Amino acid sequence: MQTFKKVLVLGYGRSGKAAERLLQAEGVQTVVAARETIGDDGFGRILAAGGFDACIASPGFGPAHPWMAAVHGAGIPVLPELELGWSRHRGRTVAVTGSNGKSTAVKWICETLQAAGKTAAIGGNYGIPACEAVLDHPAAEWLVLEVSSFQLETVRDFRADVAILLNVLPNHLDRHGSMDVYRRTKARIFGPSSSAGDACLVPIGLAGTFRDEVGPGRRWITFGAQEEADFSYGSGFVHHHGGAVLDLRGTPFESPVLGGCTGAAVAGAAWACGVPFSAAETAARGFCPLPHRLQRLGEAGGVAFVDDSKATNLAAMAAALQACRGRIHLLAGGLPKESDYTFVKEILAERVRSIYLIGQASRAMYQAWNGVCPCVECGTLEQAFSAARNAARSGDTILLSPGCASFDQFRSFEERGERFAALFRQMVQAGGDAM
Repeated sequence: MQTFKKVLVLGYGRSGKAAERLLQAEGVQTVVAARETIGDDGFGRILAAGGFDACIASPGFGPAHPWMAAVHGAGIPVLPELELGWSRHRGRTVAVTGSNGKSTAVKWICETLQAAGKTAAIGGNYGIPACEAVLDHPAAEWLVLEVSSFQLETVRDFRADVAILLNVLPNHLDRHGSMDVYRRTKARIFGPSSSAGDACLVPIGLAGTFRDEVGPGRRWITFGAQEEADFSYGSGFVHHHGGAVLDLRGTPFESPVLGGCTGAAVAGAAWACGVPFSAAETAARGFCPLPHRLQRLGEAGGVAFVDDSKATNLAAMAAALQACRGRIHLLAGGLPKESDYTFVKEILAERVRSIYLIGQASRAMYQAWNGVCPCVECGTLEQAFSAARNAARSGDTILLSPGCASFDQFRSFEERGERFAALFRQMVQAGGDAM
């Protein structure tokens, strides 16, 4: 475990505060640099003072940020808060990354371990910094971490006993620049070359790519909907070596999308962690979906309302469309993260009755999709909700799955989802029937 005498903490959000708390508990001198409290001149003076053993960077500071460039120029090693927290954990680690579905997977894995009688703490990109999770649960047998590509950019020695890559789909290309760079960044979840023997779980279609890219020595475990995967999903069951090991019928994961990705991956993780599949099934049956992730708000007039505000890219939107039942009235749009809207046309034509568009992406989405199914440019979420409500009939679903970031009209995807939920509640209170 690397120790420090003086550390620069870059960023003072929740992860920066957690890093400072951990370091100060070890007697380390910390200096905080936050964009909200100092200017570039102030940062220059801090850096000139020197003497830093390391810089702990919050995920919001990308490689192109001038402060990061200055830190590198000064020869100061940079670590993400995630790696600092992980390095202080005395137990074993499960780490999950991917373009979509990470939070749901880490929650299910943590609850699986707990159902098996293990002590497990959850953290990382999930919303609880790794440093905070380790400080608050020092004796946990397992640390279950959600890991973003932003955190993986600066990892050095980070490795997990069980590392899971759920999927690699277009996302955050404004920061990473290309799919090739994004994929290689995601591959860092599998750790340095010294990670031989660790279990690495990948979708079967990506196994060859990552075996070649990461190198030999790992235990590769594949998952997916294909029968040739080590853990495969079909007809409500996850299979392993030809036999059903996990019954997901009647759970939130009983769908080709969630079963073939999350269900099969979690079954593989349970096996790699050495806990019974029955623990994963128990956790699945008691699973409470996270807010804004295919969250069913209820029904009014026979119409189901589903909040999937966390779908900030088109691949996540497509997965939501596959998971929902009935005729769908889709609320989409926001701050675009992608410019190619064509690859979702087939699922839109198959599953969607009408689309109600909001935010900056609405014009481009309208031009791309109006020939596939009827589109209406609504401008705001309130107008889109009203228009979809007027069009929907009993048996239909109104789905908020924007396929875009939220920052053009909202502070976060959470605020966007909460606004949608508030509109649903107001409608019910005004006289709609709900269940």
